[in-house]
Amino acid sequence: MLLHDERAQLVDYCHRMQADDLTVGTSGNLSVRSGQHIAITPSGVPYEDLTPESICVIDLDGNKVDSDLEPSSEVPMHTSVYRATDAAAVVHTHPLYCTALSVLLDEVPPVHYMIALLGGPVRVAPYARFGSPELAENSVRAMEGRYGALMQNHGATTYGDSLAKAYSRSVYLEWVCRLYHQARLLGEPNLLPREEIDGVAAVLGGYGQTVPAR
Repeated sequence: MLLHDERAQLVDYCHRMQADDLTVGTSGNLSVRSGQHIAITPSGVPYEDLTPESICVIDLDGNKVDSDLEPSSEVPMHTSVYRATDAAAVVHTHPLYCTALSVLLDEVPPVHYMIALLGGPVRVAPYARFGSPELAENSVRAMEGRYGALMQNHGATTYGDSLAKAYSRSVYLEWVCRLYHQARLLGEPNLLPREEIDGVAAVLGGYGQTVPAR
């Protein structure tokens, strides 16, 4: 099977995405790039029913290479991110707080230093219909200099040099959005200056460790 390991990894992270409340129903989609091929979740399949065999493989132009199912409707966005960045994985989610702020804001402000993991304040891409070339274009533009973006009245997308990194950024983005939402209920949040976010980004560049295999 083509990209077996990447397909199995996607199934695992789809289950995590459900457990972490980053999506609802069959919404959201994930992909991993390996050379000229992309393993991507299928369209409209319940996450609990996914197997490595049901994950689709497409090329960088979005053409099916190895799949019995139709790939995600957001293929244009995934392929656009891969063409525009050095991403090895893309995670698109519909989490509650990210989506709520996408309805209200043009940018998620630096309310906490962990926003540095996304490259700084997270922009909101203008609305376009799901699966459309316009949404892909708007999203990539909003990600310039960042590792993620919100999509107006829609959700969020992050990327990274591994699926673990892309997924972690989605988790942190939702947490920062929730923090901002909660703080705004109480008053006007204090925001961190750009130089502090840049400084934190430099420190976090080597953040995290891998546990040695036993």
